[in-house]
Amino acid sequence: NDHRLVDMGLNNYWGYNTIGFFAPHNAYASWGDRGQQVLEFKSAVRALHEAGIEVILDVVYNHTAEGNHLGPTLSFKGIDNPQYYRLTDDPRYYMDTTGTGNSLLMRSPHVLQLIMDSLRYWVTEMHVDGFRFDLAATLARQFHEVDRLSSFFDLVQQDPVVSQVKLIAEPWDVGEGGYQVGNFPPLWTEWNGKYRDTVRDMWRGEQRALAEFASRLTGSSDLYQDDGRRPLASINFVTCHDGFPLHDLVSYNQKHNKANGEDNRDGESHNRSWNCGEEGETDNAEVLKLRARQMRNFVATLMLSQGVPMISHGDEFARTQRGNNNAYCQDNELAWVKWADPDAEEDGADGELLAFTRAMVWLRKDHPVFRRRRFFHGRPVEGTHDELSDIAWFTPEGKEMTQRDWDSAPASALTVFLNGNAISEPGTRGERITDDSFLLMFNASPRTLDFVVPVNHGRQWEVVVDTARSDGVPPHTGPKVQAGDRLTLLDRSLTVLQRPV
Repeated sequence: NDHRLVDMGLNNYWGYNTIGFFAPHNAYASWGDRGQQVLEFKSAVRALHEAGIEVILDVVYNHTAEGNHLGPTLSFKGIDNPQYYRLTDDPRYYMDTTGTGNSLLMRSPHVLQLIMDSLRYWVTEMHVDGFRFDLAATLARQFHEVDRLSSFFDLVQQDPVVSQVKLIAEPWDVGEGGYQVGNFPPLWTEWNGKYRDTVRDMWRGEQRALAEFASRLTGSSDLYQDDGRRPLASINFVTCHDGFPLHDLVSYNQKHNKANGEDNRDGESHNRSWNCGEEGETDNAEVLKLRARQMRNFVATLMLSQGVPMISHGDEFARTQRGNNNAYCQDNELAWVKWADPDAEEDGADGELLAFTRAMVWLRKDHPVFRRRRFFHGRPVEGTHDELSDIAWFTPEGKEMTQRDWDSAPASALTVFLNGNAISEPGTRGERITDDSFLLMFNASPRTLDFVVPVNHGRQWEVVVDTARSDGVPPHTGPKVQAGDRLTLLDRSLTVLQRPV
């Protein structure tokens, strides 16, 4: 804990202030005064593996808890300060690309050895399945600029242990040129910040280029295809631990971080959020209804996108931090997850969102057309004997998009056809994969619109998702619609139609 937090009666709830790179934090264990946290961590990993759940460890190798020149001497400062930290021309001071006061010296053999030894330890001894690297752009700063050819990436690539687990980058830091989404090497997957920004902007009514939304929905080929990576390189997300949870994203225009003791100066000020008409808590039924619909829109868009979806903890039942978008120091009800009683009935808006999220997860899991391992071709796929393209884009009038539409139309109202009979990649045993086909109808505009079901892409369809409904999913068998029919989509809603293969 920083002295500042202790003096204010706060607590570094998140961590992210590492000194021991080989030890689980004892405060996270039920009893850890003599190293029992190691046994508890191993037991937790074993139990999660038995339940079929992989363990990804969030690791912070970009800085330590020793802070800047005013910080304490706890470890590396006292061992060999200039060999472990990046210093300015005046060696009393530290270069800081992390926002924490210091940055590790990534061209130092001692630092690189420490990181690689630590990574191997967590895989071989603790049996984790991969890592999420905090502020990973700093790890590529061998000198001043971010360099994808840095020694760190070479060491990871050649390591027989570390190169075989999942490697997830937070592909930015706070230094010059630190935003590096799409620029990590082929072994790596990335938190796709451009996906987050594009989807947030679309559903809050900001004008976004249609081509950008199309790329984010289909796996961000503009970011990952050129270096041979595939849609799985994109970790798609709308919210994470940094910033607003989903409930607050649709409830607050401004951050409310007074409880952090920094006069509301900390935390991101440009959140791309929209409060749906009133700031914060409200009893306005229409505002609450719109907020619930917006949360369903975000969950559905995430689950319908190519790539790897990431849901932040508690978003599935509308967890709130009451407008605080930087809750790292709130070890209290503000940041805790309020777990529901598993035996209690799921009712109310939170229960409906949880049920809807489960339904969307199952829809994605049941249909490989939402989990393609290769990018779309935009044309018929050889060997499928199907004359239709693997993907097609339509205006709300049901007409296929022209170049003029692509150049001028905002990403607010469109229909996407996904051809389940044109999946090019084989299954795990070499078999051909076929699936149902889907029409995704997005109306992110502030007005109700009629959508025409495209002709020549299937005669009859069934409505399987409609975020305008409070439950989001029609019970049992959804309404049937025919090619050429008109569907009315409420403002800020999406509808999914399904056609059996």
